Amino acid sequence: MTKDLTLALCQADPLWHDSRGNLQAFTKRLAGLQEVDLIILPEMFASGFTMDPGAVAQAMDGEAVTWMLQTARDKNAMLVGSLVIEDAGGYYNRMLWAHPDGSLQFYDKKHLFSFAGEHQHYQPGDKKLVVEFRGWRLAAFVCFDLRFPVWCRNDKDNPYDVAVFVASWPQVRAAHWNALLKARAIENQCYVAAVNRVGTDGNQVAYQGDSQVIDPLGLVECKAALQDRVLVWQLRRETVLRTRETFAFLREADNVVLL
Repeated sequence: MTKDLTLALCQADPLWHDSRGNLQAFTKRLAGLQEVDLIILPEMFASGFTMDPGAVAQAMDGEAVTWMLQTARDKNAMLVGSLVIEDAGGYYNRMLWAHPDGSLQFYDKKHLFSFAGEHQHYQPGDKKLVVEFRGWRLAAFVCFDLRFPVWCRNDKDNPYDVAVFVASWPQVRAAHWNALLKARAIENQCYVAAVNRVGTDGNQVAYQGDSQVIDPLGLVECKAALQDRVLVWQLRRETVLRTRETFAFLREADNVVLL
């Protein structure tokens, strides 16, 4: 039987355009973690949410990706977070999934935040990603993806168990963050594990965090206050199974075809 899944939500205030400093700081934040399965970092955790990718972009064999793989091995856990990646002549807001066995999967952010001009600097992804790890199915999403329920929609015939969101979601729209996370959990009958940053970035945009875990009924199980911290929580496999058996609404969901 699939065991429960222990998460570490790393709500942090990243240094602006300072990859090496951020990697050192995240190493310290994670130093005390033991016996966790999945460690989640914020969006663009090595640079902050920047519209200057040329100043901070890294290759897939760069120091930040290498650090992620090494940390995953050291912690015997999956390590997840997004980075500014240069690949094939373009820049991507890439959510990387570093496995403890040294393998690597990634998801390129589909919905670029045009309100801030992200679409002018980055290439969008066009493929979903569901990662299988220790008996759980984990769906990958980045920040603005949260506003698009069709893209986030669960597959009723082969559903994911957890929707993982990494974000740099501004404080001014925190009410939307909190409401939409609950909606995604309820409509997809899944856990939502969401990590947002705190602090103020180099563009003077403020963030209040609200990193949290929401159960498949839309109930907030844990939530981080407005501080730089690591929050550890356990997801119960039985909760997902019981919800889908008791309230079998996902079976009646419409089939969605993305063009």
